[in-house]
Amino acid sequence: MELKLIELRRDIHRHPELGNKEFRTTSVIEKFLSQAGIVTRRPSKTGVVALISGTKEGAGSSRVMALRADIDALPIAEKTNKPYSSRTAGVMHACGHDANTAMVAGAALLLARRRNEFAGTVKCIFQPNEEAAGGALGMIRAGVLKNPVPDCIVGIHVNPWLKTGTLGVKAGAMMAAVDRFTIKIAGARSHGAYPHLGKDSIVIAAQVIQSLQSVVARQIDPVDPAVVTVGTIQGGEAFNVLAGSVTITGTVRALNNKMRRDIERIMRRHVAMIVKAYGAGYSFEYESLGRPLENSAKVLSLCRRAGSAALGKKNIVEIEKPSMGGEDFSEYLRYVPGCFIFMGARLSVPHPWHSELFDVDERALAKGAAVLEEIAVSYLLGK
Repeated sequence: MELKLIELRRDIHRHPELGNKEFRTTSVIEKFLSQAGIVTRRPSKTGVVALISGTKEGAGSSRVMALRADIDALPIAEKTNKPYSSRTAGVMHACGHDANTAMVAGAALLLARRRNEFAGTVKCIFQPNEEAAGGALGMIRAGVLKNPVPDCIVGIHVNPWLKTGTLGVKAGAMMAAVDRFTIKIAGARSHGAYPHLGKDSIVIAAQVIQSLQSVVARQIDPVDPAVVTVGTIQGGEAFNVLAGSVTITGTVRALNNKMRRDIERIMRRHVAMIVKAYGAGYSFEYESLGRPLENSAKVLSLCRRAGSAALGKKNIVEIEKPSMGGEDFSEYLRYVPGCFIFMGARLSVPHPWHSELFDVDERALAKGAAVLEEIAVSYLLGK
């Protein structure tokens, strides 16, 4: 099994595809599962769902457990120089979604071999476009949580900081909401030698950016984690012309919805006051790309027990601090109780997610598949 999962992961890694363009990846997943007699369907053009139904008669036939993996890559040029490095220029699996896919696919194979031991159904969801934070919502709209409706759902992700073979679990709030803002400032052009005749959008933007840095630092309770980050600023046409317009984009991260609303309100007030003081115009767009991820206590308990059975109790790592990173697995949790877990895959020299040097210890793949198998069987058997 381990070699099969490594081969699958490397195949996907060599041919990474961006969100909603995972056509080859989808076909590879379907072929891998069909060879084991597992029936698949496509709720969307690049999403895949596999159903493994138990054949054991008796109680539990109505139980449904869902397992989810993300399958998309990132627009990053790989620099690992591994034999299985990306062959697609400017695109790589820099977040480990290839490994996540292999773990869930491996769990599907293990479960298919044990059909006669359980009643009920396991639904394996291979989701596109997680990185753009729209994939989960798209799959939900396509009916992925119907026919059959899962009772609970578990998502898994490789973690480059946790020791290989350990399972990271976190109670309660685990990951932050992901919001995006776009501020467009409309000033007035003028010759750089006569700035008093124009309205300099760059100067206004600088004031806005400086002000936004004080939102968390001075207007949010310091014990409540939050982040406001400006990611891009674009404007100006020439070295001797006052910029007529500037566009600023960035992200806001918070662990609860009230905090998100508070930050948006404060940001809007700051921008309005500054731009008005300069007599310029502006627009402010604020988008919610992903909700906070909060694990179900009941499903988390199931994951702990099953993880202990599969890996040993000493290999369960309790994660104390939440992450300000986002994960659109949270969209499923609006409808189904669930839990997001980390599979340790640390190399001797680890690199962070979204790095051009990112890679994982592939020994984690079979271990992750075994954990998911144990979680699903435990649930279906009512353990």
